[in-house]
Amino acid sequence: MAQINITINGRPYAVGCEDGQENHLMELARIFDRQVRQVSQDMGQLGETRLFLMGSLLLADELMDLKTRLAAAQAELARAQSDHARAESRVVGALENAAKRIEKLAAE
Repeated sequence: MAQINITINGRPYAVGCEDGQENHLMELARIFDRQVRQVSQDMGQLGETRLFLMGSLLLADELMDLKTRLAAAQAELARAQSDHARAESRVVGALENAAKRIEKLAAE
């Protein structure tokens, strides 16, 4: 297990992570640090626990919003794929009917 040092709101923290995940964890820490600093700037120093709580809640709200938007986009994609499949089926049917008429005309 790897051990890295991250800085949140100017304070260092030692954090463990799986080997190879160090860069990912550092990026997550940078995102959280930006959020905490923004909360601190908007609301003033609230105390570390409360500051971290507010930062976490805002990030959770953003995550929930993104999940909702993703679900809506996936539903729209499913509708579009279904519409495409129905249209393709109609085109295939029309082509088959046209081929039958051409064969019938050719046989006459």
